[in-house]
This record gives sequence, C-alpha cells and structure tokens, in this order.
Amino acid sequence: MFTGIIETLGEVRDRKKEGSNLHLTIAAEITPELKIDQSVAHNGVCLTVVGIEGKEYTVTAVEETLLKSTLGDLARGDRVNLERAMILGTRLDGHIVQGHVDTTAVCTKIEQKDGSWYFTFTYTPSRGHVTIEKGSITVDGVSLTVVDSEEDRFSVAIIPYTYEHTRFQQYEVGSRVNLEFDVIGKYVARLLGK
Repeated sequence: MFTGIIETLGEVRDRKKEGSNLHLTIAAEITPELKIDQSVAHNGVCLTVVGIEGKEYTVTAVEETLLKSTLGDLARGDRVNLERAMILGTRLDGHIVQGHVDTTAVCTKIEQKDGSWYFTFTYTPSRGHVTIEKGSITVDGVSLTVVDSEEDRFSVAIIPYTYEHTRFQQYEVGSRVNLEFDVIGKYVARLLGK
C-alpha cells in the first residue's frame, strides 16, 4: 500500500528483457535504505526490489504489468516517480493507493494558470474507471484531486512543488501516464453494477 506522495525521482540506468519480463535498474537517493524483497512504486506501479548494487537497485516487471502500464516505454535516462510502501501508524497524506495500475491515459491539454498548471488526461472508459470532482486519482503514482470529471477524461491542478518534484515537469500533450482509480470508487462502481 502507498499514499501517492512521491518521495523522490529516480533515473533508469539500464533495462533488460528476459522472456516476457523487463528488468529495470534504477539509481535513486533512497537506494541505501532499500532491502531485497521490498515494494517500491515506480510511476505508480508496485514492483519488488530483486537486486541492489551501490546506489542502484533492480526491479522486474512481468508481462501483465507491461501490458497495463507505461513501464515498457521507459528508456535509459528517463526519470521515474518513486515511493516506498507506507508505514502503518503514520499520517496518510495522500490517499490509499495500491500500486496496481488500472489503465493508461494520454495528456491532452496543459494550461499554466497563475503559478500552477492544469493537466487534462483522456482514457478509455470501463467499469471501475470512475472519477468524480474533488475525488482522488493517481497519475504516475502521484495522489491528486480531480478538478473536472467526465466519462473518459479528467483534469487535475498541479502546484509548483508537485510540478518540480515529480515527472509532471516532463509531460507534454501526447505523453502517456499510468492511472490508478480510487479503490473505494472501484468497489462502489462494482457493487452498483451488479
């Protein structure tokens, strides 16, 4: 479980295919604090640390993960939003995030407004892909509040701190991102759909 509050940005140092799996080696300032078998969210995708060497660690994404996320698009030098698993008994500053990406979306509009930014994302609607105004959404692992909500799109407002400390500064119109819809909303949508 995660909170959607990004701890740091990592950098992809290597990527190796092995069958249908993809091994990603990441350099990050949190590496010395990691342990083998620990969960870390990478652009919102929960992956297990399988190797550590110096200031770099390695994780493995399986085919299912690669099909549902943008991790397969990562190249050497790309920046990655990172968050370690949350600690029970401490503040939950974002919202409950599982690290299980539901789908990807495309950035369709970026608007700068008085020191902040508004980003609009479009996705393929499906049962459980639900947003509501003032509800929670996770974009590449970042816990955000929905500003505008429609059946196949939503927008979020990004403050300067979030813009500077996450991948939002790299997004352009056409950028693909990972989405995890609010888990409570997904359960409600499923119950009402029966």
